[in-house]
Amino acid sequence: MKVAVVGATGMVGEVMLNVLQERNFPLTELLLVASERSVGKKMTYNGKEHTVIGLADAVAAKPDLAIFSAGGDTSLEWAPKFAEVGTTVVDNSSAWRMDPTKKLIVPEINASELTKEDKIIANPNCSTIQLVMVLAPLHKKYKMKRVVVSTYQSVSGTGVKAVKQLENETAGIKGEMAYPYPISRNALPHCDVFMDNGYTKEEMKLSREPQKIFNDRTFSLTATAVRIPTAGGHSESVNVEFYNDADVSEVRQVLSKAAGVVVQDNPDTNTYPMPVYAHNKDDVFVGRIRRDESQANTLNMWIVADNLRKGAATNAVQIAEYLNNNKLL
Repeated sequence: MKVAVVGATGMVGEVMLNVLQERNFPLTELLLVASERSVGKKMTYNGKEHTVIGLADAVAAKPDLAIFSAGGDTSLEWAPKFAEVGTTVVDNSSAWRMDPTKKLIVPEINASELTKEDKIIANPNCSTIQLVMVLAPLHKKYKMKRVVVSTYQSVSGTGVKAVKQLENETAGIKGEMAYPYPISRNALPHCDVFMDNGYTKEEMKLSREPQKIFNDRTFSLTATAVRIPTAGGHSESVNVEFYNDADVSEVRQVLSKAAGVVVQDNPDTNTYPMPVYAHNKDDVFVGRIRRDESQANTLNMWIVADNLRKGAATNAVQIAEYLNNNKLL
């Protein structure tokens, strides 16, 4: 199998390569693809040196699979060109997520929707993935009515420039700013760009993507997304109102049986999810599960995941594994 990783030199691209290697993805030829400024750069995968190539050369090579993490504009322009030559594209940008002709996939939830005809497949937003991983089994059992989510997102979600800003500020060094304000010792209620309705693009992704993944518009979701000075890992405070009553101990049991979800919830031992422990892990962690005493049929919980792993790279590779295992490539 010939596999192209588009955006291989970026933060998520490098994690994708690590995940492909860790999971022994059965590729026979690897194409590392990036923008023109990175063409010719040498990178090592599985002990073998590879030379980074450009997008046009990658399309000409007609790979079986292309995993994209190169930004929305690049995906909009180049994903169709790969699809035209028969390549199946798994795209990590926001370019195709809400396109009604494209599927938005979290393998544990809706991979069964995929067919051979799906040549461009969208990977959801990082914050959405960890949220729906926990909500899916609960929605199935209790039926959600309304979700209120507040995120606490790491600077790695913005990219290398933001990580460097935090490092510089922590060290007292003046440098290039990824954000309009300092991020060290601060919290910015500003993830992605503001839209006409006063929400940010990130908040609207969180509001819309879960409905598409579940193929269900009977519940509503509202979000506030906040950037905090952690290097990696996103956290979410989630309030869920159900149509049916949900017993807390039963909820813990339901979640403990969900694939890819780990329950860390014991106040007596100060056990709860934290970004520092989610680092470099593929699971989604949930804790602080408790009844909302202000309203019937409502729970609060705290969800944490590594945004570069399950929130991006791992989910994309899991989609690729499903396609390969079910002979859809």
